[in-house]
Amino acid sequence: MKTDLAHSFQRLAYCPPPFLFGQVDLDIALDPAKTIVKSRIEVLPNPANALAQASSLILHGIDLEFMSLRINGTPHRHFELTPETLTIHSLPEDGAEPFTLEVISICVPEKNTSLMGLYVSNGNFFTQCEAEGFRKITYFLDRPDVMARYRVTLRAIKADFPVLLANGNLVATEELPNGWHSAVWEDPFPKPSYLFALVAGKLACIEESITTGSGATKLLQIWVEPQDLPKTRHAMDSLIHSIRWDEARYGLELDLDRFMIVAVGDFNMGAMENKGLNIFNTKYVLAQPETATDTDFANIESVVAHEYFHNWTGNRVTCRDWFQLSLKEGLTVFRDQEFSADQMGSESGRAVKRIEDVRLLRQLQFPEDAGPMAHPIRPDAYQEINNFYTVTVYEKGAEVVRMYQTLLGIDGFRKGMDLYFARHDGQAVTCDDFRMAMADANGRDLSQFQHWYSQAGTPRVRVQTHFDGKAQRYTLSLSQSCPDTPGQNNKKPFHIPLRTQLVFAHGESVDQSLRAERLLELTDTTQTWVFDHVPSEPVLSINRGFSAPIVLEFDQSEADLLTLFTKDDDAFNRWEAGQKLAMQWILAGRTPDAALLETYRLILQDPQLDPAFKELALTLPAETYLYEQCASVEPQTIHANRKAFREAMAQHLQPEWQRLYEAMQTPGAFKPDAVSAGKRGLKNLALGMLLIANPAEWAERAQQQYTLANNMTDRYAALAHLVQNNAPESIACLADFYERFADDPLVVDKWFGLQATCPPTPHNPAASLECVTTLLSHPAFSYTNPNRVRSVIHSYCMGNPAGFHMRDGRGYQFWAEMVQKLDAINPQIAARLARALDRWTVFAEPYQGQMQAALQAVAASKTLSADVNEVIVKALGNR
Repeated sequence: MKTDLAHSFQRLAYCPPPFLFGQVDLDIALDPAKTIVKSRIEVLPNPANALAQASSLILHGIDLEFMSLRINGTPHRHFELTPETLTIHSLPEDGAEPFTLEVISICVPEKNTSLMGLYVSNGNFFTQCEAEGFRKITYFLDRPDVMARYRVTLRAIKADFPVLLANGNLVATEELPNGWHSAVWEDPFPKPSYLFALVAGKLACIEESITTGSGATKLLQIWVEPQDLPKTRHAMDSLIHSIRWDEARYGLELDLDRFMIVAVGDFNMGAMENKGLNIFNTKYVLAQPETATDTDFANIESVVAHEYFHNWTGNRVTCRDWFQLSLKEGLTVFRDQEFSADQMGSESGRAVKRIEDVRLLRQLQFPEDAGPMAHPIRPDAYQEINNFYTVTVYEKGAEVVRMYQTLLGIDGFRKGMDLYFARHDGQAVTCDDFRMAMADANGRDLSQFQHWYSQAGTPRVRVQTHFDGKAQRYTLSLSQSCPDTPGQNNKKPFHIPLRTQLVFAHGESVDQSLRAERLLELTDTTQTWVFDHVPSEPVLSINRGFSAPIVLEFDQSEADLLTLFTKDDDAFNRWEAGQKLAMQWILAGRTPDAALLETYRLILQDPQLDPAFKELALTLPAETYLYEQCASVEPQTIHANRKAFREAMAQHLQPEWQRLYEAMQTPGAFKPDAVSAGKRGLKNLALGMLLIANPAEWAERAQQQYTLANNMTDRYAALAHLVQNNAPESIACLADFYERFADDPLVVDKWFGLQATCPPTPHNPAASLECVTTLLSHPAFSYTNPNRVRSVIHSYCMGNPAGFHMRDGRGYQFWAEMVQKLDAINPQIAARLARALDRWTVFAEPYQGQMQAALQAVAASKTLSADVNEVIVKALGNR
């Protein structure tokens, strides 16, 4: 194993490619054991790189069998082959003039367990080319700033592969001898190779035609295996809603004659935005009430929107290089968040969506910002690009985009988007190009804002207030800092927008201007604001709506937090105050007192509050988020404290939980709308609390809900509560659940995941690991299916903190074994699992030493992939 990252790629070393590709014609004869790919490429010298004119052309290629090479129709023998490159020498006119390159190569899709490039799943062909998968299909200049127009001819045996799909528009089909057939697809828009896609197999589709705002007719298709066709309606509705929203919000219209989504069960990611031919994990397409939860329905809507929105923010304008990944991903996550918030149908619904997004950021991205894999949203270096599809690039990147809208307003942000497309449509550009479009469109100097792109870590803002009652003056002082991160010390001040309001606890008669929200822009290390004519000391509500992705260091009293929890008119900060109170009490080993319990009771009884908000307000901070508040993490203590706090909530609020359980029923046919989903969420939270408070009675009620439920949300919630509480009834329900849904892989994933995340019992600290070990030997488990691996191994190591963090280190030993086993099959999946221990230095002993030993065990392997190597090296502090 390497002990450093000397072979990493550097952002500042970027150089334009010496050649560009014009027209690319691909002829692909599909065979699982021997797919023959013929490429014909128009090669052009790149005028942008005239000073570095190359007389040789270096193409990327991995796991390919080279067959032949021609230049301008003539066989060419001046080349060199390595396992990763094809270098062509003696180019016409030393590369100074255009020429035509023809290459024939062979790949073996049925042996491609990495699921990158061209592979076979359940007898069908699929591709995944982002970031560097196209080089596993044919030799190519596989980088995002090489954009070309593609014409693709697919050929296959018709009986085995009746459906042949590729990017763009279908221009011809033909019946061929010996039972073969062909389809020709042409994409009218230039694209980088990472957006190439093909699909072939026995598939069926739901289709619908729509008319866009300009009056054009578009064909929408969702392709799935035939038995899954009834589960596609929600995905189709989500696609239509996304198209309509993008037209209305940003004036962006679907630009192809047809738009296709294809679902596959073997997929490393959630989905991929290939131009006109999106390929999705089945998890984010297939849904019907009997098999999908409210969360599944919401996730499908969000992911369908995300990939569709990429059609413009990622495809029409793409990344110059992979360091600019957040240019498309952060922007598109922000767009899908805004879309999903709008679909909630109310301001309270929008607030719920905002809270959910921030919870995800804090639980996953804040730890990443504080760990060995910390990097800016625009990284400066990487060894393996697959490791930088991170929550920092995506979720923190979205928060950075959101800050533009906060600073410029919705109309100003739209002006910036319009200028961005006007300047850069059809180009591969940088994060700086986006920032300049926002600045120029609004006449703002946003030069300091670039620090959000170049500096890693979560800024910390210290809040100090002072009230002078005699002078009726309230003073607010803010100071910012950012902890050192690997390779970055002495951070420069960020441009931080903070939505702020003064809250008056006792209903005083106060001038309306004092009650108004104001936007403070913190740009210096320390700044002070003075509020005059303040009659009484207010409570400060700051960073409303989570206007900036920061950590607030604000020593507010419990009384002030209770005031905000009950009175703040910003739903996010109201929720935030409740989370701070619970966090402080849990970490101190305290259970809620009468005042806090009464506040919870008032919230549960408030008829004006959205049920979804009530559920979030009484859901405790995650154990992993609590870890981030500790200088030295003792996971079993935190688990026990949080459990005790929750048990007190369950016991003392039992009458309210019971009333809510009855009041939040949703009789009749299942509806996946936000209001119904909110009621089900609150009802099922109440069920869990009641099962904790009175297991003798409510285990039977939970089993009854499980049996009678007409939807997966209620059935799964009842089962989860029974399993999480080790109720005897869970045994029969688990067996029944598997028997009911054994033929549905996505539901079986839920069955696996639920057991893998079940915490250990008080009498057996190893119960979780023993359960997981048993699950690995189940006939339905497979190491080659990413969804199944995530449902068991990732769920245990990254979603079951109490079960994973055992004092004897057995969970870490299991982790080390699984990382190495998966690395030999699918390095991307193994690298994501490897991240489970990258925060090992913040844990107390004996956990820390046991984690280090597990990391060193993996480091000792002689066969680690670049993906896993980078994670392990950085975790151990070798950069």
